[in-house]
Amino acid sequence: MDDNPAVEAACATGQPVIFLFIWAPEEEGEWSPGGATRWWLHHSLSRLAETLEARGNRLLIRRGPSAATLDGVIAETGASVVFWNRRYEPLAVARDAGIKSGLRQRGLRVESFNAGLLREPWEVATKTGGPYQVFTPYWRACMGMSEPSRPWVAPTRFAAPHPWPIGVEIGSLGLLPRIGWDEGFRGEWTPGSDGAVGLLSTFVAGPWRDYKTNRDRPDLLGTSRLSPHLHFGEIGPRQIWWAVKERAGQLGLAEAEWRSSTYLTEVGWREFAYHLMFHFPRTPTEPLRDEFSRFPWREETELLKRWSEGRTGVPLVDAGMRQLWRTGWMHNRVRMVVASYLVKNLMVPWQSGARWFWDTLVDADLASNTLGWQWTAGCGADAAPYFRVFNPVSQGEKFDPNGEYVRRWVPELGRLELPWIHRPWEAPSEVLRGAGVSLGRDYPEPLVSLVISRERTLEAYARMRAGRPVEGAEKPVIDG
Repeated sequence: MDDNPAVEAACATGQPVIFLFIWAPEEEGEWSPGGATRWWLHHSLSRLAETLEARGNRLLIRRGPSAATLDGVIAETGASVVFWNRRYEPLAVARDAGIKSGLRQRGLRVESFNAGLLREPWEVATKTGGPYQVFTPYWRACMGMSEPSRPWVAPTRFAAPHPWPIGVEIGSLGLLPRIGWDEGFRGEWTPGSDGAVGLLSTFVAGPWRDYKTNRDRPDLLGTSRLSPHLHFGEIGPRQIWWAVKERAGQLGLAEAEWRSSTYLTEVGWREFAYHLMFHFPRTPTEPLRDEFSRFPWREETELLKRWSEGRTGVPLVDAGMRQLWRTGWMHNRVRMVVASYLVKNLMVPWQSGARWFWDTLVDADLASNTLGWQWTAGCGADAAPYFRVFNPVSQGEKFDPNGEYVRRWVPELGRLELPWIHRPWEAPSEVLRGAGVSLGRDYPEPLVSLVISRERTLEAYARMRAGRPVEGAEKPVIDG
């Protein structure tokens, strides 16, 4: 509830406050919330309703369309003031602008606020007045601006309307799955602002100091795991900024040290993602760099299926995809590896990977998801060089040095010793037998040769960039 400018403004009016949530997923277009997002939303709304009741108010839930539904609540209650916190997805921007204009024409006071970002996308501009497309100068510009305001602390009681408007029950929205694929989510997450604040407190008290070295280790608890809480507005980046600042003060760190910390820089990448999506709204589905529209992606349903199921035959990739399916989350280093494998080894379109992440991540965020996939494919702003292809074997050996991450999520390889845990297809037959592994039976053989598939992709990239004809991709080469 804290650091919520819309609620703060509503409380400042001195009038009763109606907390309204409108469920209108059809207004999200092709980016309607996925299954994992809906799961989190159900529990987040439940926790919010409990919090409001404990503070003398309620959560009013209605089903869309948003404009008509809001009009209905205004007519029923006589409300004259409407506040909300801004969203930045292209369809949401257009919808909210239309609602704001219509209500103001009718004489209502309507305002929207920034709750989710340190800087509005339009507040940061290059010397020529345009948007940034490279992260480092963008973040340098952000850090040169005034410090984010201190987060607002919500009151313990909220003035409530009488009589109460009638809404629908959370359960009627049908957000939870009908089959139990969410079993692994339940012990993994605590949706709601209390869970977010607890995670932040734990993180800054310990893992934050070693974040720079441990953030790339999927076998360690070295990250904050706040991304879903940020996406759902259960905590804001200003709260993160000030928690880091206060902890740095306790440790006696110089301002320049904590402000340039790797963790705050990662918060900056999230800001950059929103900056890009706002200024380039077509990028969730189209490459920012136009030449990539000619790249010969391979629309292979079977390859995508094997990747999404964690059955590629590459242990680190499979571990990441299984962690995603089981928990709704994947370690960021592994996200880059699995994305690189799909795009640059299998040559499956980055949009296909982005859509799978959208449906399975509890932190599915259109801006961050788009930035990550376009960065991996090399077709976006601040893109990685097109010739950078993550090697999942060397990445596993470097960042999962004892194989513990792979053993947890790919248990059929659990008895394999190092270094074979990351490259079972190269293990001597007696080693495989001793570990109880038969490739092709207990664990898949690799879908493609990492070496050959990398060379094939780089050749296609080179021809595309040179403006030469780019032939369609060949079938994958199975590495026996």
